[in-house]
Amino acid sequence: MISKFGVMSSVSLLAVLVSTPALAADAMAQQDQEQAVAPVQAPENDSADIIVTGFRASLSKAADIKRESLNVVDSIVADDIGKLPDRTVAAALQRVPGVQVTVGDNNEIVNPIVRGLPDILTTLDGREIFTGVGRGFSYQDLPAEALAGADVYKSTSADLIEGGVAGVINLRLHKPFDFKGFTLAANVRGVYTANTEKVNPLFGMLVSSRFDTGLGEMGLLANLSYSHNRFDRPVAFNCDFRSGTQGPAGAAGIIAPTCVGGVQQEGEYDRKQANVAYQWKAALGLEIYVNGLYTAYRNKSASYFQIDDVFGGAFSNVVPTDKCQDYVVNNAGFFPGVRRGPNGAVLTNPDGSPQYDTSNGLQVQNLCTVKSFTSTGHGGFTSTQAHYDRTRVYIVSGGAKYDAGPLSLSTDISYQQSRVRNQNFILDIFKAGNGITTDVATNVGGGVVYNDTLNGLGDPANFALSPLNQDNIRDRGKEFAAKADGVYRLDTFIDNIQFGVRYANHTATHEQSLGGTNSAGGTLITNVPFLGADFLRRTSGTPSINNGVGVIVPDQDALRDPAIQDQLRALYGLSAGFPDYTPDRSFSAGEKTYSAYLQAEYKIPVSDTIMLDGQFGGRFTRTERQIAGASFVTPAATPAVPRPLPVLTPFSADTTDDNFLPSASARLKFDGGLQARFNYSRAIARPSFGDLNPGLSYLISTNSLILPAGSGGNPNLRPQKSDSYDATLEYYFSGNGFIAIGAYYKDIQDRVISQSQVETIDGFDYNITRPRNVGAVTLKGIELSAQTFFDFLPGAWSGFGVFGNFTLADSQVKTPGDALFGQDIQGVSKYNYNVGGLYDRNGLTARVVYTYRSGYYDQNYGGTNVRPAGETLILNQVRPNGRLDASIGYEIRKGVTVSLDGTNLTRAKYRSYYGDSALPRDKRFDDASYSLGVAFRF
Repeated sequence: MISKFGVMSSVSLLAVLVSTPALAADAMAQQDQEQAVAPVQAPENDSADIIVTGFRASLSKAADIKRESLNVVDSIVADDIGKLPDRTVAAALQRVPGVQVTVGDNNEIVNPIVRGLPDILTTLDGREIFTGVGRGFSYQDLPAEALAGADVYKSTSADLIEGGVAGVINLRLHKPFDFKGFTLAANVRGVYTANTEKVNPLFGMLVSSRFDTGLGEMGLLANLSYSHNRFDRPVAFNCDFRSGTQGPAGAAGIIAPTCVGGVQQEGEYDRKQANVAYQWKAALGLEIYVNGLYTAYRNKSASYFQIDDVFGGAFSNVVPTDKCQDYVVNNAGFFPGVRRGPNGAVLTNPDGSPQYDTSNGLQVQNLCTVKSFTSTGHGGFTSTQAHYDRTRVYIVSGGAKYDAGPLSLSTDISYQQSRVRNQNFILDIFKAGNGITTDVATNVGGGVVYNDTLNGLGDPANFALSPLNQDNIRDRGKEFAAKADGVYRLDTFIDNIQFGVRYANHTATHEQSLGGTNSAGGTLITNVPFLGADFLRRTSGTPSINNGVGVIVPDQDALRDPAIQDQLRALYGLSAGFPDYTPDRSFSAGEKTYSAYLQAEYKIPVSDTIMLDGQFGGRFTRTERQIAGASFVTPAATPAVPRPLPVLTPFSADTTDDNFLPSASARLKFDGGLQARFNYSRAIARPSFGDLNPGLSYLISTNSLILPAGSGGNPNLRPQKSDSYDATLEYYFSGNGFIAIGAYYKDIQDRVISQSQVETIDGFDYNITRPRNVGAVTLKGIELSAQTFFDFLPGAWSGFGVFGNFTLADSQVKTPGDALFGQDIQGVSKYNYNVGGLYDRNGLTARVVYTYRSGYYDQNYGGTNVRPAGETLILNQVRPNGRLDASIGYEIRKGVTVSLDGTNLTRAKYRSYYGDSALPRDKRFDDASYSLGVAFRF
């Protein structure tokens, strides 16, 4: 966290599911479900087989999928209705080998990445799904109760929709023909979160029936869910580090944070979901279906910031560390930055070293990091960013499938609409008089600890109004898609030929307005009559700040009140209501894709005990894209106008991309449960519309010690392309056990990352974050996984089981001259694993699992933070982190189960630092949750 204008990015229930590395292509637990891939034939069941449920059922289904498929896919399978009881899909996906997640501002598990890459195409029952104007889907918007399963495709084949270099995640909903007859199921839970000390309700219900008519068999299903969640996520942070030699009295010879602060993410949100499905077996071999999905998210929350401007006071009691070295700084004590050409490229000297910006001086100082200090006589402020966010997704689809003789045909038509509204009303208040005294320890347990000892931000006296800002966003995304697929079965070593076409028309519109002023700055709150006694409140506090005692902030509910908003606007000289949308922060885009594929599956007996099978094919896709927006462009300086003002300049671009995506796989199956496979596939990921938008969004800071920040797009982004190679060796034993090892290699061209750098706008420096292509990167690694129940043990002991998986991801940027050359890929942890124990016998189920990911960096921080001489790169490094979850359930009578779940039982925290572990950045106090639930099925 570097300022009040940025928000840190990164409560799950433990899944009563079994997540397995299902190296499987067509993970179809249910029959006759429409998919973007050809269904794998389910293993034959002998009528004398014993039917199992619970964890064993999930393990068996996933192992069967894994063994019988041709692609490399990891799956999670629900053992019953609602038995993916993590609160969201993202939380459930963290159990899959190679999937890494982060914790969002509201303590939800968010942003799953596959083998270190976030560029995932998400499909719902084989259809593309997205949120707002993005390419990706907000997995937390779909409750896990609605899912029958999820499949993570790490290698792709020609029949899969293109669009993800990380792979494809297909989410599967229940369908009426999944069930034998009438089914009614419901689950109710209360979720206690430790940070809020509140209980949150969760409810889900499914009703399904199938029946014979004179027109054939029909089925109807409806699934509903609702959850209400309250959250509190405190964060403590150091601002940019700066040379004390150019700083306050008593700070010479050290580097210290320009400010220290915290942010409290606090509020509540609701999630609603409804999906319906209709299936009709109209005639022999013919099925017709219609589906609908609605999801809604509403969030009322606040980011309560607090900043102590310690560089504005005098330093005393300074305790430096013994870690001292040379730093390059300018006359203000900051990193001077590097010079860039018109295209943004870093300018270099003849020896290849970067050219520093010398406009504000340049010098080398020997400085020591600081352990602790006291700042006296400085100022400080608090801020409330009151958020009101809403997301709605609507999907309707229908189609038909015909299967008779050697030919199978299917068609599917779908329409999706996603709407997002975000409104933020931001008010800062500051301590008049600048008389704060603060004791600071910059690095205690990987984060800052500090206390205001005099006139602090927890003292309600002498608060005055400071800047007011407002932000209003409206996003709309729409897509119409139609596809047709076919399979022709042959009686040769070519088992079948698959073919298909797809058309999609995707549009996106983003509208935004920003507005604010500091005209009322300095007005004491006590002198504003319409701000009543309840306008200020105390936050619940951050453990490492002021001994956990909260600070004084404007109340979020008051700032969301339209009447109070307009009164404040009038006080600041602003017009009533949110400002109109502005063209420089808005864009519209349209994209049409045309795709066709041809693929063959083969089976070749090698001997009586060895079978070679696989598939090969290719997919051709054409993308036609238009994007229009506007941005402020500063004209070239002239003698008459040495400092010209930026001019609003419309922007539009039309592009066409053609790509051929080949894929192939081969598998050797041996008697006795041993098999080996090899897969190759090429994939693309198109730039997100928001990343292509040339507009710039930023806020002006009135605090000279904090560099204002902003973000913008890059209309020159190119699609990412990858070539992926996978090889696995798998051994299956018993009904649900296996051991598997896999190796993978991915070569990516034009990888997109975000990078911050200083840009000058209207004569002021801003820390602007933009996406860019980094040329070539490689990603390689191994995956290990295993699972089994100890069925050979006697009696109750046979209910125990174990599972685990481990992923190694070794990545590197390979483009010479790139600022990140030789570095890992942004966001990639080298190590990731899950390990856990299971119990399932006589109606009792239990699970404990530990999930770990090693360190990584989540931002190329190109701002003003000081760095050692010769170092132009500073990365925000995230420390290793692990979470322990556990659950236990018991079927008290047939169809009625009670369960107790806990997440993050060890209270793991996010900790990051500015390139050097001695310079901590964020410490985020992630929540723990405990839930009690009951599930019914009749």
